[in-house]
Amino acid sequence: MSAISLPPSESLFRPMTDPFGRTIRYLRVSVTDRCDLRCFYCMSEDMTFLPKADLLTLEELDRLCSAFIAKGVRKLRLTGGEPLVRRNVMSLMRSLSRHLASGALDELTLTTNGSQLARFANELADCGVRRINVSLDTLDADKFRAITRWGDIDKVLAGIEAAQAAGLAVKINAVALKNMNEDEIPSLMEWAHGKGMGLTVIEVMPMGDIGAGRIDQYVPLSLLRARLEKQFTLTDLDESTGGPARYVRVSETGGKLGFITPMTHNFCESCNRVRITCTGTLHTCLGHEDASDLRKPLRASADNELLSATIDRAIGLKPKGHDFIIDRRHNRPSVSRHMSVTGG
Repeated sequence: MSAISLPPSESLFRPMTDPFGRTIRYLRVSVTDRCDLRCFYCMSEDMTFLPKADLLTLEELDRLCSAFIAKGVRKLRLTGGEPLVRRNVMSLMRSLSRHLASGALDELTLTTNGSQLARFANELADCGVRRINVSLDTLDADKFRAITRWGDIDKVLAGIEAAQAAGLAVKINAVALKNMNEDEIPSLMEWAHGKGMGLTVIEVMPMGDIGAGRIDQYVPLSLLRARLEKQFTLTDLDESTGGPARYVRVSETGGKLGFITPMTHNFCESCNRVRITCTGTLHTCLGHEDASDLRKPLRASADNELLSATIDRAIGLKPKGHDFIIDRRHNRPSVSRHMSVTGG
């Protein structure tokens, strides 16, 4: 007698809806906590990185991402650290691109510091990547070296050129830093828009011990926008790319400018995303210490039933909003983990 074939568990394909009715469609996956830069608002200079043995293999990352795609994720972003320093990371990107071909995934993308883009831009385009985010806080070579502690801005600029030549749309992400680059935002915006790129400005987030107080770095973007409006005409846009940014059109340049404001105005009400670290820890909120171990159920079984059930439980505990705060009384990290661990 032949065995009866049972249908797969419906939990494998159950949409992920949190307690507040938000359906999870966007997954950000950190493939490594390592980076070839040491931006002072992100890391301490003498960072201790995870042992490589603790990281999920590329095959495990593929299986984990695929499980989320089966449960309704439509946008997948690889992050780090710096994702392009992970050995053989392009094999993961190429494998994940099958979900684009099948129509299960709308977008496969990544956030990078740009240092490795000249090497990988063409291959990224071949994998179906259509747009990327590049973190760049200044165009001044000396400031860039000060912010990153040892970075070479020429490598990043060459990487951006290579990405555009490969047909990738590039958006620049810049963290607004008090007394460092806040006065440079207008020129950075004009440069980006002049090259057909968008710019998104981000408030400093109180994540991880970086050996310095956040209050000395923090610039409220409400103040920055008020300054910009003395020079430019900003028109609010009713659109979103699925992330936390709110966008305006700049009449004088014709380009788009985004604001990510976790401190002055959080973006939690429409949050449709979760994050996975390179060790397989699921964080349903960037600004909470919540953590669910997906590595254990991933390795406990060859099928995804246990993994899917663990994901469902974690989504069921997703908080309404984050707890970020920066002031003189709370001059310590709101969240102990560094951004490089969580994924940018």
